Amino acid sequence: MAELQETSEVFRGSAALKDARTGKGIAAKSIPAFVAGEALADLADSDPRIVVLTADLAGANRTADFAARHPERFFNVGVAEQNMVSIAAGMASTGLVPFAATFAAYLALLACEQVRTDCAYTGMPVRLLAHHSGMCLGFYGTSHHALEDIAITRAIADLTVVCAADANQLRAILPASLDWPGAMYIRLGRGRDPEVYGEVPADFRIGKAARLREGADLTIIATGAEVRASLDAAESLAADRIHARVVDMHTVDPLDREEILAAAGETSTVLTVEEHNLAGGLGSAVAEVLAEAGAGVAFRRHGVPDEHVVIGPPAALYKHYRLDAAGVESVARELIGVKGHV
Repeated sequence: MAELQETSEVFRGSAALKDARTGKGIAAKSIPAFVAGEALADLADSDPRIVVLTADLAGANRTADFAARHPERFFNVGVAEQNMVSIAAGMASTGLVPFAATFAAYLALLACEQVRTDCAYTGMPVRLLAHHSGMCLGFYGTSHHALEDIAITRAIADLTVVCAADANQLRAILPASLDWPGAMYIRLGRGRDPEVYGEVPADFRIGKAARLREGADLTIIATGAEVRASLDAAESLAADRIHARVVDMHTVDPLDREEILAAAGETSTVLTVEEHNLAGGLGSAVAEVLAEAGAGVAFRRHGVPDEHVVIGPPAALYKHYRLDAAGVESVARELIGVKGHV
């Protein structure tokens, strides 16, 4: 009851609920949505193909940092997201590699037709930087939440879907994307995501999952912002001698089937965790692999229920939907039938 009261007070604004790792003052260099501009500017110093577009959000996504260094290769199209994607496709047809950045809800939902028809169908190497994904825009509500975007984008043929867990992983994704064939949807967090990778992962490969923690009791397969929460949950489970393997499934399409089947064969229990609607996301993709392989495992998808989420600050929403570390831990315990320690 006390916990419910605390959460209720947070949503009403009469109490605070903050993650110390995501408060004001966090270094801009550690923010995924805020390092893309500088990282792309660095790459553009030696690659003349790179151009960057945004739809009047150069400050919000820090593509302004790219504009400051390469103004002749930066294009703010105004509040015209669909046009931005089509323009990017046209640029790609001339040999350029455009990075088009705006809120994930706008790219995946508002500009879905342009993403499919202008970019994926034609095989254009457009890189869609979909920042502030999931429900991280909190008070802005359903119009700004992107909880359907993985389901939408992974259903589009010839569109690669990659989710960045933190800033350092994004720094690996961007150069890896440059010569990857076809269009790519790059899903970014809210800009204050806690660190997963202490440095830029040298072994990053699109389409190859990263096993971040070993364990034999269950496997937690997470993507994007939920990777850190899953690692923290695994750490807490270890205190009770419950050993959870943690896999960062950063590429949702194409999916790393080998890693999923290894989890099924070696741990016999699989939990997927994502900041996304349970319908059609990472969990659905993993379930398809397990079902088609006839893998008999204990399995659960964990994410946002099939509903329009309530309004509130991001940290309160993660707590409410059990997508913080404590929540992921509790779901894992339910799956394996172990009660929490006192």
